[in-house]
Amino acid sequence: MSNSQYETYEAYGPAAPAESYPPPGYDGFGEAFGDGFGDGFGDGFRDAFDDGFGDRIHEDLGGDLGPGFDVHSALTLSAAHVMPEATVVSGALGAYGDAYAPAYEVHASGADGAREPYETALPRQAGRAVSEGAPAEGARAVVGGRGARRRKVRSIERADSSVRRLLPQALVVAFLAGGTSAFVANDKAIELTVDGKPRTLHTFADDVTELLAEEGVTVGAHDVVAPAPGTALASGDEVAVHYGRPVRLTLDGHQREVWTTAHTVQGALDQLGVRAEGAYMSVSRSQPIGRAGLALDVRTERAVTIMADGRARTVRTNAATVREAVEEAGVTLRGEDTMSVPDDSFPRDGQTVTVLRVTGSEEVREEPIPFETERSNDPTLFKGTEVVEQTGQPGLRRDTYALRTVNGVRQKPRRTDSDVVRAPRKQIVRVGTKPLPASVHGADGLDWHGLAACESGGRPDAVDPSGTYGGLYQFDTHTWHSLGGSGRPQDATAQEQTFRAKKLYVRRGTSPWPHCGTRLHG
Repeated sequence: MSNSQYETYEAYGPAAPAESYPPPGYDGFGEAFGDGFGDGFGDGFRDAFDDGFGDRIHEDLGGDLGPGFDVHSALTLSAAHVMPEATVVSGALGAYGDAYAPAYEVHASGADGAREPYETALPRQAGRAVSEGAPAEGARAVVGGRGARRRKVRSIERADSSVRRLLPQALVVAFLAGGTSAFVANDKAIELTVDGKPRTLHTFADDVTELLAEEGVTVGAHDVVAPAPGTALASGDEVAVHYGRPVRLTLDGHQREVWTTAHTVQGALDQLGVRAEGAYMSVSRSQPIGRAGLALDVRTERAVTIMADGRARTVRTNAATVREAVEEAGVTLRGEDTMSVPDDSFPRDGQTVTVLRVTGSEEVREEPIPFETERSNDPTLFKGTEVVEQTGQPGLRRDTYALRTVNGVRQKPRRTDSDVVRAPRKQIVRVGTKPLPASVHGADGLDWHGLAACESGGRPDAVDPSGTYGGLYQFDTHTWHSLGGSGRPQDATAQEQTFRAKKLYVRRGTSPWPHCGTRLHG
């Protein structure tokens, strides 16, 4: 104690008496928070939150660390904001929350509980006032003596205990403020547009790939992502995902499958560079394209020249066939008229098509059908002898021909039909294989060559004008057969005919040849 007329006391007294655990208002936040950072953080960390600080810090910081949390306010919280005990310790912190104010600046309360200004009377002046009965009614007088001194010591001890208990809380607030600053610094505001639908979101993703994975956006080989996957992200960036759509495109008759990220047919045509002015399209240009795609037939406008009746006509058309283009040129096809190209072919840009005016008629012609010859060996006939068993007969065919003129020029007839009126009959011939005898006794040595020259001119197949006699020696059929011959004598070989003639001479002499028989003898 000082010898001054003012009594002073140490700012820090004995430790406050132990309180029951858990104390009133404990919400478990301190223990859970201390356990989360490890037991080495100290029991004081848990004690710092045993007095309901968990609830109050959440209230003071906006209820939770959600979007309303302001990190800059957290960094500048005053001691009065995070340590409300500094304002409720009676007479310990002074009129303005000063923990080092003199102990005699005691707070007084009115009868209605309203706070009165702090009295600044000195202890002895206060004692004098009491003895004189000066205190106002309802006010707490400051009295001297030992009882007042004990009350001041207890107030200072409670203040000291509060300060030591609140110091870890202040450290936690600073720690949370620093962690929240890092939390906010990693948070990014990104505008993500998926297939034309934008939305703004907050993310901790470092790049585009992580962002799409977080949002469950799956992209394929035909989808487009801008910026590309793997690109680093910063707050304020925009990311767009455009899904690919398959289109089965038939362009001027050529079919192929393409992919587009456009949402409409017109957008797809622009992406593919298809010239759509004057073109025919199977669907509307404003038709939306779904994720499943669609089939699109496009025929662009082409210039085609039609040559007909000595005139040339050039038309611009998106027709699907040459016939349609010819009709658009005002040319009518009649009868057998045709074109220089197939009428169902696709007209190409710059193509020239000639129309052919065709007139025609039909002609029927009958033509013979040759017969076949069937030959067979006959051992009863001498070699070199052939006998016609069945005479062949030609058949008959009726053919129909188309006669055409193209642009006034007659074309080669073209057979369009053929009917068999009569089938041919084959010829059957027997061929002798029997060896001829060497000679005929009594007839060898005669001039048979001279006789043949006189009768037939030396021709084996000679026949008289009446058709009765034939061969070298002009045999009639009856005589020939009686001599062992077959068929007609003129069909036999010269050797056989001479052999039969010798046999006839042995039987009848020269009588069968009344005019030429003398030739045999010379």
